[in-house]
Amino acid sequence: MSPKRTISEMPAPFRRRVGSPVLWGFVQAFLAAGFYFSLGLVADRAHGWTWAVYLAAALFFALTALSYVEGASLHQERGGATIIARYAFNELWSFVAGWAILLDYLLLIALTALAITNYLGALWQPLGQGITGFAFSVAVIVAVAAINLRGLDPRRIERFFFFALADLGVQVVLLVIGLIVLFDPDVLRAPSSVAGSVSFRDLLFAFTFAVVAFTALDASSGLAGQVAVGRAGLKRLLAARFLSLMVAYVGLAIIAASVPAGAAGLKDAPVIGVIDQIHQAGLRDVLRWAVGISASLVLFTACIGSMLGLSRLGYSLAVNRQIPSAIGRLHPTYRTPVVIIVVGAVLSIALVIPGDPKFLGAIYAFGATLAFALVHLSVLNLRRREPDRDRPFRVPFNVRVGGVSVPIPAVLGAIVSIGAFASVLALHSSARIVGPSWLLFGIVLYVTYRTGSEKPLTRRLTVPEDSLTRTEVRGAEYGSILVPVFGSPLDDDIMQTAGRLAAEDRPDEEEEGASIEAIWVFEVPMALPLDGRLGEGELKRARAALARAKAVGEEYEGVTVSPFTVRARSAGAAIVREARRRGVEAIVMPAEEPSLVRGGVLLGGKEGLRGTFVGDTTRYVVTKAPCRVILTAPPDPNGRRSRHAERPGAPPPAGDPTRPMRRAADRLRRRGHGTHVPVPSADGNEAPGKPLA
Repeated sequence: MSPKRTISEMPAPFRRRVGSPVLWGFVQAFLAAGFYFSLGLVADRAHGWTWAVYLAAALFFALTALSYVEGASLHQERGGATIIARYAFNELWSFVAGWAILLDYLLLIALTALAITNYLGALWQPLGQGITGFAFSVAVIVAVAAINLRGLDPRRIERFFFFALADLGVQVVLLVIGLIVLFDPDVLRAPSSVAGSVSFRDLLFAFTFAVVAFTALDASSGLAGQVAVGRAGLKRLLAARFLSLMVAYVGLAIIAASVPAGAAGLKDAPVIGVIDQIHQAGLRDVLRWAVGISASLVLFTACIGSMLGLSRLGYSLAVNRQIPSAIGRLHPTYRTPVVIIVVGAVLSIALVIPGDPKFLGAIYAFGATLAFALVHLSVLNLRRREPDRDRPFRVPFNVRVGGVSVPIPAVLGAIVSIGAFASVLALHSSARIVGPSWLLFGIVLYVTYRTGSEKPLTRRLTVPEDSLTRTEVRGAEYGSILVPVFGSPLDDDIMQTAGRLAAEDRPDEEEEGASIEAIWVFEVPMALPLDGRLGEGELKRARAALARAKAVGEEYEGVTVSPFTVRARSAGAAIVREARRRGVEAIVMPAEEPSLVRGGVLLGGKEGLRGTFVGDTTRYVVTKAPCRVILTAPPDPNGRRSRHAERPGAPPPAGDPTRPMRRAADRLRRRGHGTHVPVPSADGNEAPGKPLA
């Protein structure tokens, strides 16, 4: 029987895609869980203004969700904020974002485990007290670690939707009953008159707790490559997220603000504490059990999702050489990141020991606000760096500033995130100590690891995923490869060449597998604006070619293909610019299609270019590229096999149609570039070749 794999570790061709309902349930479980344990922390400081604090948090969530969706749809790789920051800035900032979110996942596991104990303890008191409560929280974390270790396949992820939907139904029922029984209109007209006045400092303090569980955005964006949602579906998903969020974050918060401050149970199991203010005993008991069970299930679901997010993110950091590869080691049977899961469970148990949600929530806010600030700033920078890239989703409400389309929601989100981050440092002593210490430790680890292995700090480097199951890790020749795709039959051979190079091992060296960046260049004539509307046929052709390239490239073990598009006046200039910007170590591309000229001899380039061996695009890339260029020649259209292929080193026969390409190989080799010339076989197909040194 083949071992189960999590959706993060399945080879790309076998990953099952999930739809928008599953993604909604995944996020809703996180948000509902966050409300269940943060309500008491917020109400303790905001009192009658609790609903206003949650309303502000909901608006901030909407701003952040917009930036996450644009960033995740732009570069559809697992990793969430790390991917968005990687393409917007560099690998170091990508690590900072990932390291901050990693801390939040650990805290969220601990917070949800504590909250489950508190809610079940409200139903059976001994369970939520002393050593029994601590032991139960530890048991929850161990169970969650075991579930993730054995693997969470997509079918189990789909159950998140049903748990979240059922819990939303319970919340709606509680909201309706609360509006009838507990609602005080003065909480909207004059909040300070209900439970006393509060200072602006108290409101800021409470707001930092209200963003707990917003890591759901990062966890869901990490599924970007496996979510089957179209452009219209993304908009509907965002609307559904916001509406369901308003039920708890505004509706139930209004009910909570209407009850007396300091009500019994409001701090440990806050929603149960609100229900306890209902005087009708029968109704109160039914709601206590309904909410206690529903909250516990959703909290357990969020705990599982947090461990899944932790393992996926930690694994992504290991694959991209941002933390030691040994930490991302996969279980030999279940193919899950066993080291990350075990270490995460141990650290989460250590965080449960203080048993103080306020302490954990403050540290959580440090990581969340830092990561969200980086996401907003990344989206703004990507608008400048990749203005012509096709975006399945764009943040609305844009203004033109210096020729760049600037999204106003991302600007507002960045301002709020930076302000909230500063507030966390100013108001929470625990976050002021633990947060920077965690960040400093991570940066030292990253710099030491990279410099110790003589790797650059800002360039992306990857290891093949299958290498993380081996005892020893060995190296491949390239860290990253850029492959221009043109929609021609030769694309398959180019991707196969790049795939072989990406997956190829070198003995006695540290492994450093490669990722492939597949680029499609929309060449826009000078007579047309660079940001003008592209034809639907051209867009479909590009998408089909990139999808085909991704499928072919990812047939090779451990290879990840990241497709993207750019607009430019010149394809050659665009290829060189992207190679330099992305820091790739090689470019694999075809020589331009040869043209038939006098005497039946094939020459590279366009008709009329008699003195060249390749066309304009190839010549420009070969001349200007900042890295090695590997060319792939077209097959022999006459199906003849060259004697040059049979006797390596022998000169090609007279009249050999591949002579120009072989001359190109010699010239490029003398210039220090590598070349790859597939040799036509007897049946006219291309036989696999090797790069010529």
